[in-house]
Amino acid sequence: MSAPAHLDPRLLRAFVTVAEELHFTRAAARLYVAQQALSRDVRRLERELGSELFVRTTRQVTLTADGERLLPYARRALQAQDDLLAAAGQARPLLVDLNSAGLETPRRVLHRARGLAPGHELMARYESGLTWAAGEVLAGRLDASFGRFAGLAPALRAGLDQQPVRYEPMAVVLPEDHPLAPLPEVPLAALAGETVYAGAGNPRTPEWTDLARLLFEGRGIALAPPVPLAVGDEEFQRIMARTRHPILAVVDFPELPSTVLRPLVDPVPLSPVSLVWRKGLVHPALEVLRRAAAVLAAEEGWLERPEEGWIPATDSVVMTSV
Repeated sequence: MSAPAHLDPRLLRAFVTVAEELHFTRAAARLYVAQQALSRDVRRLERELGSELFVRTTRQVTLTADGERLLPYARRALQAQDDLLAAAGQARPLLVDLNSAGLETPRRVLHRARGLAPGHELMARYESGLTWAAGEVLAGRLDASFGRFAGLAPALRAGLDQQPVRYEPMAVVLPEDHPLAPLPEVPLAALAGETVYAGAGNPRTPEWTDLARLLFEGRGIALAPPVPLAVGDEEFQRIMARTRHPILAVVDFPELPSTVLRPLVDPVPLSPVSLVWRKGLVHPALEVLRRAAAVLAAEEGWLERPEEGWIPATDSVVMTSV
C-alpha cells in the first residue's frame, strides 16, 4: 500500500463498516447511505491507497491481506476523530437554519436528530433562504442549513459540503376565489397566462427564484416582479393579499389566510432539498443531523424521484453526486 498525504475519515469509516459486516448492503444500512455511494467510497479509498482491500464475489465479501493490515489502524484513527468531535462539541450547540418556521422538511430532520442524540444541543435559526444562510455558514455564524444547493453561486458552493435530503413536490398558493382554486391539483399548463410570485428581488432567496424561472420557461407563466421585502409572516401575508399573485411553494408550505394550497402536476415539479454545511466543520451533532436526514429520507422515500417529476439537469447532477 502507498501512503497518501491525506485520507478522508468518511472513506475510512466506510472501509471499517464493510470490514465488520462483510456485506455491502448491511454496511450501507448501518451508515444510512446508498449502497452505490458506499461502494464508491470504498473504491476511492482503494485507489488512494493503491491496494485492493476486499475480495468481492457474488456470494461473499472478504478482506485481503492489505485490508486485514489496515483495519486496526483505521479503527484507531476513527476513534481519535470521535474523541476530537466529542471534545469540540462540548463547547457550543450546533446552529441549524430551518429557513422558515413553517417548512416541514428541515423541522422534521432537526426533531429527529434531537431524538437520536438527546445529549447534543441543536439550536434552530430562521434565515429565510439558502443563499443568505450559506454566507452565514461560511462566516461561522451558522453551522448548517437546508435548500437548493445547485442554485448557489459557485463561490459559495466551493466552501460547502452537502447531503441530498428530499425531492420535495412543489405547489401553488392561490387566493381562495381564484378560478383554479376548486381544482384538487393544478396542471402546470393551467398556469399559462398567470403571473406567479417566486421571491424575485429577495436577496435571501435567489436560488428559489432561479428554480421558478427554469420551471416557467416555455410554459407561458410570468415571474412576478419584486415586491417590498416583507419581514415576518403578517407582513408577507399583507403584501401577497394586495398583489393577489399566486405563490410558488412546496406541498408542506404553511397555511395562509384566505388562500388554498394546491399541488402542481403534469409534470410534478420538484424542489431539491439538501443539508448544507461548511467544509471541514468538526462537531459531533453534525453527524447526528446527517444521520437523521438519511433515516428520514429512507423512511419517507424522500429521495425516490417520481417518474413524472421535473427537475433541472444541474440539480439532478447535484442530487446524485454524493
